[in-house]
Amino acid sequence: MSEEKKKVINSLKDTGFYKPGKIYDRGKVIAGIVVFIVVAAFPFFYTAGKAAKMHEPKLDTPVIRQLPEAERVCVLPKQEMRENHMVLLNEWRDQVVREGNREYTGYTGKKYTISLQNTCMECHSNYDEFCNECHQYTVQTPVCWGCHIQKPKEWAG
Repeated sequence: MSEEKKKVINSLKDTGFYKPGKIYDRGKVIAGIVVFIVVAAFPFFYTAGKAAKMHEPKLDTPVIRQLPEAERVCVLPKQEMRENHMVLLNEWRDQVVREGNREYTGYTGKKYTISLQNTCMECHSNYDEFCNECHQYTVQTPVCWGCHIQKPKEWAG
C-alpha cells in the first residue's frame, strides 16, 4: 500500500470514521432485518389457508336443460374449454375475419357456426353466472364484447 493511502487511512482512524472489520450497532441491524422479514412475509402468513373458492360455472341453463342428453356437448371437452376458451375465441375471430371461414368442426365431428353470440351464448345464456363470475374471480376483462357483440339489456351491471 502506498504511503499516501496509509496517511489517509490513519487520519480516518483518528477521526473515528474508519472502523474496518466490525459491525457496529449489530443489535439494531439484526432487529431491522427481522422486522423487514416479518413485514414482507405477513401477507403470506395472514392469508394462509384462506384462498378464495374456485368458481364452478353453472352449466344448467334453461336452453341446455331442454336439449336431449346426447346433444349436451360443447365444441370442445369441458376441461379444455375451461382452460383454453380464450384461445379458441381468438382463433375463431381470426378464421372469420382473415380467412372468411365461418364453420368449425367440434371434437365430436359436429359442425358449428363460428359465433360467440349465436353458438356459445345460445346455450350458455347465463352471462352473470357463467362468464362473469369466472372473469371476476381471475380479474380478467375479456375483449369479446367490444366489437360486434350486442349484450342483452339484462346483462347490464
